[in-house]
This record gives sequence, C-alpha cells and structure tokens, in this order.
Amino acid sequence: MWTAMQASSAILVGIAVVLLNSWGRPCTAAGPQTPEEWFATGRQAVEKLKALPRIDRQAKNVILFVGDGMGISTVTAARILDGQLRGESGEENLLSFETFPHLALAKTYSTNQQTPDSAPTMSAMVTGIKTGDRLLSVTQRVVRGDYRTVAGNLASTILELAEQRGLATGVVTTTRITHATPAACYAHTADRDWEADADLPADARAANFPDLARQLLEFSYGNGLEVALGGGRGKFLPNTLDDPEEPGKKGERLDGRDLTAEWLAKPRSAYVWNKAQFDAVDPTRIDHLLGLFDYSHMEYETDRGSDAAGEPSLSEMTAKAIDILARQGKGFFLHVEGGRIDHAHHAGNAYRALTETIEFARAVQVAMEKTSPEDTLIIVTADHSHVFTIAGYPKRGNPILGKVIEPGATDFSRDLLGLPYTTLGYANGPGYIGSSDSQPSGVKWYPHLPRAATGALGRPDLSAVNTAAPSYLPEATVPLAQETHGGEDVAIYARGPQAHLFQGVMEQHVIFHVMATALGFDRP
Repeated sequence: MWTAMQASSAILVGIAVVLLNSWGRPCTAAGPQTPEEWFATGRQAVEKLKALPRIDRQAKNVILFVGDGMGISTVTAARILDGQLRGESGEENLLSFETFPHLALAKTYSTNQQTPDSAPTMSAMVTGIKTGDRLLSVTQRVVRGDYRTVAGNLASTILELAEQRGLATGVVTTTRITHATPAACYAHTADRDWEADADLPADARAANFPDLARQLLEFSYGNGLEVALGGGRGKFLPNTLDDPEEPGKKGERLDGRDLTAEWLAKPRSAYVWNKAQFDAVDPTRIDHLLGLFDYSHMEYETDRGSDAAGEPSLSEMTAKAIDILARQGKGFFLHVEGGRIDHAHHAGNAYRALTETIEFARAVQVAMEKTSPEDTLIIVTADHSHVFTIAGYPKRGNPILGKVIEPGATDFSRDLLGLPYTTLGYANGPGYIGSSDSQPSGVKWYPHLPRAATGALGRPDLSAVNTAAPSYLPEATVPLAQETHGGEDVAIYARGPQAHLFQGVMEQHVIFHVMATALGFDRP
C-alpha cells in the first residue's frame, strides 16, 4: 500500500506554501504537506488509537465543561482562528479538548422543543431526564411559570448527589451564576428567568417560592456548594444597597437580604467581587468561595480589560476552583460553563463567539494539567448549537474571519451581484441586510456599515471592510433582533474513567448516567 501511495505522489504534488492572513503576516501550514507525510500521519493515528487503554474504573472526580451554544461549526472555526492567531494556516490545529480519545454526538431536543433553549438541555445533562422549555431540573410535568406545580416534580442533580456522598462541588461560569446553565446544577424552578425575587411573579413571591440566587445560598445538601464563580451580583444584593463597582446602581432583591453577606456565614468562607480579591484568595485556607465579578454577565474575553475592577478569565477561575475542591480530598464534581459563546452568537458576533471558545479551550487545558485521566473524568460538550455556518470554497489558510478567496485566485470570490462575501455567516440574526426598500423605518440591520456600502439589493460591498474586526457582524439570511439556536446534534468529548461509554449518537440525558456510573452513584 505504501508503494502504491508513493506511485500516486506524482499527481499529488505536496509543497509547503506561505499564505497571507488578514492581519498581514505570513500564515503557514503546520501539519503534513507531502503525500508521504499525509499517509504516514494517517497510519500513526490508527496505531495511536489501537494503543488506547480503557480506563474502566471508578472516577474520583468529574468535571463537566459546557460551551454554551458551542456547535460543531463553532469548534471548527475557533480551531482555525486559534491556529491563525499563531501564524499557522489553522485547519490542522486542535483545541485542547479535541485531543480527547472518546467522542459521541448528543441529540439536544427537549420534551417540547425541536430546537431547544439552555434550560432543558442542561437539566437533561445533570438530572438524567429530558424536560420542557425554560424549566430547570424539574420534570416535564411542571407547567412553565406555575410555581405550584414544582412540588413533587424535582429531579435530583448530579451536583446534589455528589454533595450527599461527601464530594466537594463547584460551579464556574462567565454568565450570571443564576443563569440557566449553571443554575440547573443547584436549583429547581418553573421558569429559568426567576433569578432574583424581583423576577418572580407576584403570586410566587407572595408564596415565598425561592428564586435561583436564594436557592444557591440555601442549598442544603452536604456541606453546600464549595465554589460558585461568575457574574450576577445584582441578583444577590438588596435594592437598598449600592453595587460595589457601580455606586448608585442598586441591587435587585426586594426581600432586603444581602446574600453575599450570608455566604460569609459558611465556615472558612470568602466572597470576592474583583480580580485583586480573587487573586489574593489562598486555596489552602478557603473551603467556600463565592465570586461575583459583574453586576450582570461577565465581560467577553476580548473586552475583559475594559472592566475597571478587573475580572479573572475563565481559565483562571477554573484553576482556582480545582485547587479548592481537590484539596478537600474526597473527590469533587465541578461544572464549568463558557457561557458567553452563546451570547456572542445571539448578537451575530462571530469574532467574540470564537475568541470565547478559544478561552474555553484554555480552561479545559488547565483542567487537563491539574488532574489525571486515571481518576478524573472530563467531559466537554455543548447544550445546543447555533445557526452559524462556514461556507464558500476558501483556500487553505484563508483567514477564517475574512472574505472568501479560492485556491489559485488572487482576488475575492464574488456573488451574482459581483460582491465579495465572507466565509462565516448566520442563517438569521441582526446581521441581515435585505433590500433597502424593505427595511422597517428607522431600523439599521447593519449599524456598523454605512448605508453607502450596500449594493443594489442591500448587500454590502465588503471589499474595503475589515471583516476580522471584533464588532463586525457576518451577514444573516433572516432578519431577527437576536440570532437563534440551532437544532443539530452537538459533540461530546471525553477522557478519563468510563469515558469510553460515550459512543455513537446518544440522547443528551445519557451524559448524567455516564457521570453517575463513573462516580459509582446509584439513582435514588
């Protein structure tokens, strides 16, 4: 076979090429270039796979990473961008979790949604059952928005089971800590938006139904949550108290409770709200750490330096959380969410969605370095996808944030109107152009482009537009104020004990059952 491959090399000329990316510096392919190299790396990959051992034992620790909205197209584009930012062509690059040996696809539909929201999808992953839209860790029998139907329909979460069995637990996110994905780990509710008591409908508030922030503080299993890091200070502060970073901006709570102060009643506890305080936390001296680094969601990674008080990165929060949880010795369950991948996609902002994904991959790398695959199961997945596309026929190494240039060409590819177009796009969202005579009065679908840049049918002439700019919005087909989720399957990447149980196309709620099996839990 190798001889045949060599014989065919005459028609498969492999040469190293220097490509130019949109930042104006050389972009080179880091992977194989010749036919012989391609063939050899293929054989090496198979031999490596054959040698993979199954780690068929109980896990001491489980870390569940969720890139919110991190569909396969997002992973691919982020992988390429990550490589291109280092001057490589990008396609041959791998993000940290793409090196994991075990892989499956998860079906993300909920009990009543073909394309889901984050509440039922994360609930499925942490409770082992599917449920309905906007419900958090309750069964599908709960009526959305009716607090009275919650009693008797709670679904135990993997975090609660971990605490009951003496493990340490933590939740880390770049969104509000009370947002749907992290809250599904520790709370149960009829509506994901009930984050503070001010968000509750009047009847639920009168009945003293607990909001999500309050459920975090009143979490009664085991020793309670050991680590909770993210944004969302406003949901924890009373409306009589100024936010520490924004004097004059009051908290949102109507019940008068300062939940950040109540956290400090826990033994060996700390509450921090800025990066200096976070950096000063000694993991060997703290058992319970609450960090709320923004009034609402934390800044995008691209914009983190603009926060006056400073914010830790997702990878820094992950490192601190593991240090605190691992020191307690009995094993741990940790959930880490790259939450703002989703927000950037909703805004139609590919640049920020991809740079959030790159930072998410750094957080996974930190977890890989701080744990052993012999005793720690790491799962990386997404709750759902987005309507985000990679299209055209760009040459290898073409800037992923740029305009399409095909192999051998020196100019941009053109559409039927003679206009260049980008590799990345959205099926719907705020990047819509449309014809100028069909735009609603006063609405600018493309606020960052002058109207003079648009073509006869409304498409912009992108020839002189920097499509790699952080605020550029790739074009969308259908005009919506916010881009929507996608309904296709998402990937599951896994390493460690029982990771081999992830195989084929799986229902999303099976993720819980793999984690429970790995930790040796029986369903109560």
